[in-house]
Amino acid sequence: MELNIILNLLKVQSLITKKFDGLSLHGISLTDFMILHILSSVPGNRLKRIDLAEGIGLTASGITRIISPMEKMGLVVKEANERDARVSYVKLTSAGERVFKEAKVTATQTSKNMLAGISKNELKVFASHLKGLGGDL
Repeated sequence: MELNIILNLLKVQSLITKKFDGLSLHGISLTDFMILHILSSVPGNRLKRIDLAEGIGLTASGITRIISPMEKMGLVVKEANERDARVSYVKLTSAGERVFKEAKVTATQTSKNMLAGISKNELKVFASHLKGLGGDL
């Protein structure tokens, strides 16, 4: 039973990703959107690259591969740490903030549509279970 639950979570995750990536999220992927979401919710709109990677569930090298095109698009910038050259930050730009706000409208409506058949109480219970599994955005 537990294995089937995990496999079904992975299947649902794949379906959700396909649904969102098929939308017009203002030229960004669902992963890009998640990064912008995380950065927009922290003080100063910046995080250490490793903390951002952990927050999204990726490795540091994985986040670096994703951040590079986002940086070229002007959505984020990399900042060096004055005290420690080994530590770098990823910061949301004003363009990134604008794209995030516009994409959030579409993402919010799509999320509501996808979960429309589930009561608010059931959603709260489900969110609690996801948090217990590490889904703490």
